[in-house]
This record gives sequence, C-alpha cells and structure tokens, in this order.
Amino acid sequence: MGRVGLGVAASCAAATCAIAAALVARRASARARWRRVVALLREFEDGCATPTPRLRQVVDAMVVEMHAGLASDGGSKLKMLLTFVDALPAGNEQGTYYSIDLGGTNFRVLRVEVGAGSVVTSRKVEVTIPEELTKGTIEELFNFVAMTLKEFVETEDGKDEQRALGFTFSFPVRQTSVSSGSLIRWTKGFFIEDAVGKDVAQCLNEALARSGLNVRVTALVNDTVGTLALGHYYDEDTVAAVIIGAGTNACYIERTDAIIKCQGLLTNSGGMVVNMEWGNFWSSHLPRTPYDISLDDETQNRNEQGFEKMISGIYLGEIARLVLHRMALESDVFGDAAYNLSTPFTLSTPLLAAIRKDDSPDLSEVRRILQEHLKIPDTPLKTRRLVAKVCDIVTQRAARLAAAGIVGILKKLGRDGSGVASSGRTRGQLRRTVVAIEGGLYEGYPVFREYLDEALVEILGEEVAQTVALRVTEDGSGAGAALLAAVHSSNRQQGSI
Repeated sequence: MGRVGLGVAASCAAATCAIAAALVARRASARARWRRVVALLREFEDGCATPTPRLRQVVDAMVVEMHAGLASDGGSKLKMLLTFVDALPAGNEQGTYYSIDLGGTNFRVLRVEVGAGSVVTSRKVEVTIPEELTKGTIEELFNFVAMTLKEFVETEDGKDEQRALGFTFSFPVRQTSVSSGSLIRWTKGFFIEDAVGKDVAQCLNEALARSGLNVRVTALVNDTVGTLALGHYYDEDTVAAVIIGAGTNACYIERTDAIIKCQGLLTNSGGMVVNMEWGNFWSSHLPRTPYDISLDDETQNRNEQGFEKMISGIYLGEIARLVLHRMALESDVFGDAAYNLSTPFTLSTPLLAAIRKDDSPDLSEVRRILQEHLKIPDTPLKTRRLVAKVCDIVTQRAARLAAAGIVGILKKLGRDGSGVASSGRTRGQLRRTVVAIEGGLYEGYPVFREYLDEALVEILGEEVAQTVALRVTEDGSGAGAALLAAVHSSNRQQGSI
C-alpha cells in the first residue's frame, strides 16, 4: 500500500505540474498576444506622428501645390478653381433673398432676411428628391426644384418684383462666371447623363421661368464659398473658409495677379475667391500608414482625396476600425467577437468621437458602444483603454493636419508671420486674420477642436497665433449663398473683398 500511495501521490503531483505548466504557458501566450497588440498600437502611433517640424513641412508642401494649381490647370493635386466671386458681403446689405441648397438627395429652400448687421433665415423647408429624378433628365429634376420654390415663394407677400437667388450646387462644376458653371460629373448617387457639360444655373433659370417665377440665379456657389461670404459679412478680416465635417474643403481670397493661369483676368476688386478643393491635396510629408492604404483600396475614388481621407468625418471611424480589426486578428483582445470588426464602416466617426470623449473612470460609454454597436461584450478595462487610445490617435492626427492646411493658406497670403509677403502686415504690425470654419468635426467634437487649436499655436508661435481667429460659421450653404445673391444682384450694395 505504501508503494501504491507513493505512486498515486507521484501521479497527482505530475498532473498538478502539467496543469500548472499549461496555465503558465497559457498566461505566457496571453501576455505575448497582448504585447503584440501593444506593439501594433505603438507602431500605429508612430506612423501617425505629427511633430511640429513635420507639420511645417506639410504647410510648405501645401503652399507649393497652391502656387502650382494657380499656374496651370492640372499642374497640381489642388484644382484651385476660380469662383468669379470678386465681391463679398460688406455688412451693409439689406433685403430679402432666397437660396437653394442642392448637394444630395435632399435639398433646402431658404428665405433669408438681411439687414441691421444680421442675417436671419426666416423660413426654410427641406425636400427629398424622388429617386427616379436622380436618374431622369435635368429638366425633370429642376422642374421639381422650381415648383418647390414656387410653392415656397407664393406663401410670401405676393410682390412681383424680381428676386435674387443664391444656388448652392455641391457637385463638381467648372465655373464660367459668378452665376454660371457647367457640370463636370455627378456624384452622391445622381446619374443624369444629359446634364453633364451643361450650365446648371441656366438650366435652373429656365425651369424657374417655366414655372412662372420672377426669380433668377445671381450666384452659383459651393458651400465653402458660402461659408466665407457669411464669415466676411460679420467680420471683414475674414480671408478664408474651411469646412471640416463629413467631407472637407477650403477657399480663400487670392490676388487676381497671382492667378497666373488666367492672365489678364479683370475683377472689380483686384481679388477673387479661389475654391481649393483641398481634399485632394497630397504630399510625401503626410503621415500615411498601412491602414490608410487599406482604406484607400476599399473606396471608389482610389488614389484621390488623400488629404480628405485623413482628416474628414466620413473616414476617421473607418481608420480606427481597420486598426482594431488587425489587432483582433493578431490576438484574442476582443475574444470571439472579433468578426464583428470585419465589416467596413461599422465604426462611424460620431461613435469614435463618443469613445474619445468618455472620461469616466471605467470607460462605461466605451463599453456600451462596443456592446451595442460592435457586438463586442465583456471587454476588460485595459481593452477599453486600448480602443480609446486608437480613437485618440486618429483624432489627433486629423486635427493637426487640418491645422497645417489652414496655416498653408495663411502662409500663401503672407499672414503666418514668416515675412513672405507684405500683405500680412499693417505698418509693421501683423494684421488680424479670421478664418470662417464650419462642419461637425470642429463644431461638435471638442477634442478635435482642442488638438487643432493647439497645433495652430505650435506652428505659428504664440505671437502670430494671437492674431489668427477661427470663427465658427453656421449654414454657409444656405444663408451664405443668399448673401452672395444679394452682393451680385443687379441692385446690389457695393461689396468688398
């Protein structure tokens, strides 16, 4: 019995050792997988790094591309489109004006009251375009838009005087005057073949005439130019406008003699608003990671809109998802729910913002979002911290690059303190500069705004940064377009630029 007892004891000891060894191996494996996740995080953070010297390189690259785009069509990734807007609101405009904001499958009609230093949208309606009209003819589409405006106007005072209309048309257009431009191509699900190459303002004017309305388009603009107009109405030091929302773009006031590709171009003011289409900006100095390449590969406009894909709201959540998905594939950090991260665009940018804004001790909002939206339950706190950190890296890079883009415009205008041009100084002093800014990322995401503002100070320095103001401007595509209609109508007040 003693020998049997010893044998049993030995067997038990061996089994215990085997179990212990298995547990140790499992823990070691888990630690190794976690180390791999941490390594991926650090690799991603390093790849997204935007130290101040790198941001200044992006600034300089932006300026070079701006010059190239002004020199010739096709000479730069930046289109630098002429808007023919050579006068902006001066703050003394008065009257009632209308605008149509058509940029997707919904459009808006607005009535805007201008006077006494204020712009008030007194009435507006939003209408869904029937799907068949997005694939029919341009006449059918604009007849529908014109009839909507007619119903809107007929509820007003009934005067038969001609009304000025600002038309925000957020599709690629080759502008030929402030109130005309030909459609280059459709986007956003529209496919009306007979409209390509036609003057969209003329087509709308014809539809308005058919409907019996005494209304004509006096300004054809995009939303960025409208934002600049609205900003300039309230503050004449406004020289540029930036939209950072689902998409991104910028425009600014350029000297006419700097627009080399249109030599001999004459304007009333010596200046013109240039639509940069800066979403397509690209430079080797931009911090591109393998995840950005993967994102680009899954989009329809591959190798285009590189800057936009790094900074705009439609893409930021997707970049974070791609990072988290790779972490899930190379570890068990999300357990059996890793598959839920495999579907593109399941992590939206509003969710990314909510994750980053969660400052609770246990990151309860992060846990809720992972459970309810990504179907990833029971995540430990360290995993939730990991997710929040990924979202922070994506946010910080986007905001700091957007800041570099803004400083690029300021440098082109000689308003960055570098002394490149004298226009940025008044009697030896730096001039005050205002940039109108619109879009949900800057307006509704405080962390993004803080990172952007912080980067501006880093790039410009404290002294110069104090002379630059970013002013939130709402509804440039509506009220701003109506203001431009006021400035460019036949009975306009004298605008300025």
